[in-house]
Amino acid sequence: MPTKPRCVALVGPFQSGKTALFEAILKRAGAAGPGGRGEAKSVGDPSPEARAHQLSVEAVAATVDYLGDAYTFIDCPGSVEFSHAASLVLPACDVAVVVCEADERKTPQLEEVLRELEELGVPHLLFLNKIDAATGDVREALAELQKASRAPLMLRQLPIVTDGRVTGFVDLALDRAFDYREGDVSRTSDLPPAEVPHETEERFHLLETLADHDDRLMEDLIMEVEPEPGRIFADLTSELRENHAVSVLIGSAARENGITRLLKALRHEAPGIAETRARLGFAGEGPALAYAMKTAHPSFGGKITMARVLRGAFREGEDAIGAGGDARIAGLVSLFGEQTTRRGEAGEGEVAGFLKLDPVQSGAVFGAEAPREASPGPSAPAPMHAVSLHVRDRKDDVRLSAALSKLVEEDPSLFLESRPDLGELRLGGLGEMHLRVAAERLASRYQVAVTTERPGVGYRETLRAPASAHGRHRKQSGGHGQFGDVKIEVRPLERGAGFVFEDRIVGGAVPRQYIPSVETGVRAFAERGPLGAPLVDFAVALVDGSFHTVDSSDAAFQAAARIAMMEAMASAGSVLLEPILAVTVTAPASATAALTQLVSGRRGQILGYDALPGREDWIAFEALIPEAEMDGLVIQLRSATAGVGAFVSRFEKMAEAPAGSGDQSRTALRKTG
Repeated sequence: MPTKPRCVALVGPFQSGKTALFEAILKRAGAAGPGGRGEAKSVGDPSPEARAHQLSVEAVAATVDYLGDAYTFIDCPGSVEFSHAASLVLPACDVAVVVCEADERKTPQLEEVLRELEELGVPHLLFLNKIDAATGDVREALAELQKASRAPLMLRQLPIVTDGRVTGFVDLALDRAFDYREGDVSRTSDLPPAEVPHETEERFHLLETLADHDDRLMEDLIMEVEPEPGRIFADLTSELRENHAVSVLIGSAARENGITRLLKALRHEAPGIAETRARLGFAGEGPALAYAMKTAHPSFGGKITMARVLRGAFREGEDAIGAGGDARIAGLVSLFGEQTTRRGEAGEGEVAGFLKLDPVQSGAVFGAEAPREASPGPSAPAPMHAVSLHVRDRKDDVRLSAALSKLVEEDPSLFLESRPDLGELRLGGLGEMHLRVAAERLASRYQVAVTTERPGVGYRETLRAPASAHGRHRKQSGGHGQFGDVKIEVRPLERGAGFVFEDRIVGGAVPRQYIPSVETGVRAFAERGPLGAPLVDFAVALVDGSFHTVDSSDAAFQAAARIAMMEAMASAGSVLLEPILAVTVTAPASATAALTQLVSGRRGQILGYDALPGREDWIAFEALIPEAEMDGLVIQLRSATAGVGAFVSRFEKMAEAPAGSGDQSRTALRKTG
C-alpha cells in the first residue's frame, strides 16, 4: 500500500556529485517532466547562472513515483556561499542523503553538513560517490568520513574490485553480491572467493554496530546464530530514524551505479511526514499547515512559494494565513525543476508550488488558520562580503529597487544596505560568487544591468587641537548688502561624542535670531571637512561677533560661520578617522596560526580566542580590524580553513588612521564628494 509522499534532500560538500545523483535518481525512477515533458538530465541546475558557473545556486525540486510511492527530491547547493538555500529546505524534509567522496580535503565541509543535520535531528545516510574513481581501501575512506560525524558510520556495501577497477558491490545487509551495469540496474552475481573473508569481517562490523541498540541481535552474535534478515532491516530502519548510526552506501552517480539500492533503502527505511511533523513539534490533528521552503520570482507568472504540506490539504482559491498576513492561493503546481503543472490540491506530505502568496516568506509556516506553531526556519546568516551597486542606465534606477526586493526575498542570505553618507547602495552576501550570481540574475531575469565596485569606507575626520577663528562675510552689490561677523572657538571631543554647539554671546553682539544660523553654517561645513570626510567629535563655541541692522541676514551668518570654520580648521589641523570593526571568526582550532597571520596582515588587533561552545576542536577568534581592510577577508579565510571558516562583524569605534594614509584620504574625498 503506498505511503504518504516523502521528501528527500540531497546535500553534501561542493562538487561531490549531488546534481548528478539527483538526475540519476529521476532517470532510475522513470521520470520525465510533469505531463511527460522533458528529460531527467535537464532538470538539475536549470538557471543560466548555475549552468554558466557549473555549480548549484539554488534548491531544485522534482517529484517522482517509485514503485508506487511518491517522493520529492530536492537538490541543494553544496557551495558554502549558497548554503542558506539548503538550511531553508532541511527542517521539513523526512531524510537527507549526504553525497560525499573519499577526499580528506572535503572532510571539514562534510563535517559542517553533518553538524547541521545532527542539530536539526534530520535522519540521514551517506552516499559515498565516485566509487569508480576511488583509490585506497574503503575502510580507510570510512575512517576519514568518520572524522566528520558524531554518530558512528555503518558501511552497508563493500566494493568488488576486479583488475584494479570497481565492478560491483556486496550488500552486507542482504549478504549478496551485485555486478554494476553502467546506466542500468545492477544484477546479482556470485561473490568472488577472494572477497569472502573481507565480506565476512565487514558484515560482522555492521551487525556489531546494530547490536549496540538491539540486545537480541547481540545475543545472536554472541551465540554465533545467523540473524533473521527482517531483524537486520528493522534495526537499520531504527538506526536511521533515531539517528543512532549513519548508513554508508556506495556508488557512482555519473555511471548510475548504486542508485537502485539507495532508492530501496529510502523506500523501506526513511521516515515519513508523521515523524517529521513530530520532530518539529507539530500536532497531527488540526487545520491545514505548510512550511515554505523556497521563494521564486520567475520572469513571468508571479511569485511561487515552494512549500511542504505538514498537515491536512490546501486547495486552489482557499486562504492561506501566515505571520505576514493572509492571501488567497491563486493556484497550485507540481514541480519538476523549472517545469510546472497545474493541480487543484496539495495533500499531506506533498511538496507543491503555491502561486502568489505574497505575505509568506521562506522559512515560515502558514495555514488555513493563523498558525500557533513557531516557524522552524533558520535565521539568515550575517553577510561576509559586499559590493556597491550602480545601474548602467540611469533609467533603471526605479526598476532596480523592485528587482532587488524580489532578489532578496528569493535569497534571504542577501543583504541590502543604503549608505547615503557614501552615496552607495550596498549588496552583501556570503562570498564573491554569491554576489556575482546575484548581479547576473538582475540582468538575466529582471533586465537591470548593474556594475559592482568595492564599497567605500565610512571615514570621518576631527580636530587635532583647539583653535580660535574669526569669520566675516560682507557683500555689497547695490541695494541691501550682506553682512555677518562671528568669532568662534573650536575644540576636539572624545570619540563618539558627536557635535556640540555652545552659545556664549553676551550683550547682543549677535542677535538671538541669527545664532541658529551660525550653528546651521557650522553643520553645513561639517558635512565635508578639509580631508573630504564628515567632521565629527568636536565642539564650537560662538563667543563674539557683530551685525548690521540692514544687511545682516540668516544667509550672511551661515556664510560667516563657514568662513570661520575654514580658518579654525587651518589652525587646529585635521585628523582622519577610520571605522574599526569588532570581528568574531569561527574556525577549526587547527587554523589558529593562519588566522593570526591573516588578522595581523590586515592591521588587525588580536583580542584573543576561546573554544567554541559545543565544539571542542573549533575556536571563536576575536579581533579588531579596520573596515578598510575587510574587503576579501572571507576569501582568504575560507582558503585558510578548507572552506568552513566564517565571521560576523559589527562597528566598534572610530580610530585615527595611521600616518601616510593618503590613499584612504583620497578614497574619502571620492566617496563623499
